[in-house]
Amino acid sequence: MNRNKLKETVLGGLIRNNPTFVLVLGTCPTIAMTTTLAQAFAMGLATTFVLIFSNLFVSLLRNIIPDKVRIPCYIVIISTFVIIVQMVMRRFLPDLYATMQAFIALIVVNCIILARAESFASCNPPLYSALDGLSMGLGFTGALCLIGIVREFFAGGAFAGFAIPGFPAMSGAGASAFGFIAFGCMMALFNFIIQKAESRKERLRQASLPLAGGAGEVQA
Repeated sequence: MNRNKLKETVLGGLIRNNPTFVLVLGTCPTIAMTTTLAQAFAMGLATTFVLIFSNLFVSLLRNIIPDKVRIPCYIVIISTFVIIVQMVMRRFLPDLYATMQAFIALIVVNCIILARAESFASCNPPLYSALDGLSMGLGFTGALCLIGIVREFFAGGAFAGFAIPGFPAMSGAGASAFGFIAFGCMMALFNFIIQKAESRKERLRQASLPLAGGAGEVQA
């Protein structure tokens, strides 16, 4: 097992290839399902489940699925796991499902899932594909929850459904327009932090090169 590839796969969806803040995929559920933290978390978990198992099965069947019909086959695989999510939520979380059922169904055409099936799972072993689904799903869930926290805080003066004493709700903060503003600001902040961290890492690497060369000359 390639440790570098394993590390890149596990951390890719969380940071470098975050589907929401870096790749800007799945914008529709990002805006629609982040009015509250509960909705954001539920959508993120549902998407993560579908990502993991659709990636896994696409990888397992990658040498069997004919190339000409691979996209329809991927959609059938994805639809199967979306139906499982719908059945579970309808049975155990009926109230939450009632507020999200349209967007749960739309997970079938979520571009994050189809993109990972086509670009990663179709050309990688099952373990890496499942880990990629987990990483992408957690990155998506984390991004949705961060936006959900901000929107719920400003729109209702609450956190996870609990009111914060003394904080007034802002009129219009629950609208889609505010969602786009929150999304854009958090995406800019996320990428700024990532760029600063990478620049610092590169400076440290460059600074260590002369020391390494000097140590080699002394040893010689």
